[in-house]
This record gives sequence, C-alpha cells and structure tokens, in this order.
Amino acid sequence: MDLKLWSWNVNGLRAVLGKNFIADIQREKPDWIGLQETKLQAHQIPDDMGRLSDYRKYWSHAERKGYSGTAVLSRLEPERVAYGFDTPEFDNEGRIVACEFASFIIYNIYFPNGQMNDERLDYKLRFYDRCLEVMERERRKGKMVLVCGDYNTAHKEIDLANPKENEKTSGFLPIERAWLDKITAAGWVDTFRIFHPEPQRYSWWSYRTMARSRNIGWRIDYFFVNEEHQSQVLDADIRDDIMGSDHCPVTLTVRVP
Repeated sequence: MDLKLWSWNVNGLRAVLGKNFIADIQREKPDWIGLQETKLQAHQIPDDMGRLSDYRKYWSHAERKGYSGTAVLSRLEPERVAYGFDTPEFDNEGRIVACEFASFIIYNIYFPNGQMNDERLDYKLRFYDRCLEVMERERRKGKMVLVCGDYNTAHKEIDLANPKENEKTSGFLPIERAWLDKITAAGWVDTFRIFHPEPQRYSWWSYRTMARSRNIGWRIDYFFVNEEHQSQVLDADIRDDIMGSDHCPVTLTVRVP
C-alpha cells in the first residue's frame, strides 16, 4: 500500500482555514497530515475541521495560549498515539504528536525556535538531543520510523537563499546544523534530497520581506527516515504551489505492507 504523507506548519490553523486549507486537503487527499503551529487550545478547535470527516484527528496543545501546538489528521487508525517524549519540560508546549501503526511509526514535531535568546537556543538544542534519543529508541523496534515537521534549522548552504548572511542567525548556526549532521551520521536520511539535489527549493519564506515572491527562502521542514527503510520511500517533494501560510507543505510517499 502506498501512502501519501504531508507535513505543514500552518502558522495558525484558524488563519489558514480562511485560505483554501479545506479545499487543498480535499483535492490532494493525503492519507496522513502532520500540522505544526496550530496556535489553539482544545476549546478553540474550529467547527470547519468537521468538514474533513474522512480523517481522525489528534491534537496537542501548549499550556501557553495562542502558542505552538500540533495536530495529526489521519485516514488510518493508529495503534498508539503519543503526545510527547515523556519529558515534562518538552511535553508542555504541544510540540509532538506521534502515531504508531503496524509497520511504521511517524512523529509530527514542531521543533523549538532559538532566536529569542540564549535560553531558548539551549532549550532547542536539548530538545534536539532528546528527540534523537527517542528516534533511536523507536528505531530499535525494527519498524520504519519517520520524523517530520518544522525543524527550525536549515541544514546546508543549499537549503537557504542567503547562507553567508545568516551564519550568525539561529536557524543556521553551526551548533544547530551540527545536530542535523549528527542524525545523518547516525543513519537518518533527509528524504527530499534523495530525489531533489537541486538548489533554490525552500519551504519557508519570511512574511516581513515579501520573500516568497522572490523565492528568498529557507528549507527547514523535513521528513527523515531511518536508512534501513529508505527503500520504502517512493517520492518526496515541496509543494510551494500551495499557499496559506509562510510555510508550504512538504510531502512524502511511502510503501508499507
């Protein structure tokens, strides 16, 4: 069975609902969607989401109002759903929804942004390290493990339009990029680059500089897979034709038993 998976930072679910979100989902029909930065509390889930009646919905909300938040929409029923890393300091910001199925596990994660101050950068790096521990733990089950979301870091110079100008900017700091080096060295594969070695492919553009129309962007949204299951990956792409957020969806097609 081939499954089409999406990951999308919507930068406010209520905002994107007014910008063809439902129509895009109904037209494209992904089997599983990981959303980041929903910015909702449980009582604020829009009634419009009921129009996506083909999907089971799983929500993780931050304790802080109007902040962070993730959700999963799935046509398939998971065997297990988890909403954190079993680590209180990382589980209270609504950043994680994980779904385990018979033959694979998929994590939808909104990774922290380190731009606010040194304390948040340290939090981001500790979150990364805990995430890798969890990735390796799940990998030992022998299943395909997928980790998608807004990683808030561009890995290599090809992954942003202006690398030299951003070497001291959180999101492209050497210490942040080193974690992506670490996971690739451990055998985790950036699925987009399997199929797309070309430059100038981005998933986020700043609203403040009208960057999208000029394609001055960053590729910070990923699907990673454990290398022993790379053969199940059939396709990966960036859907920069789909609007509504300062991010666009990134997609993955996998074959599962």
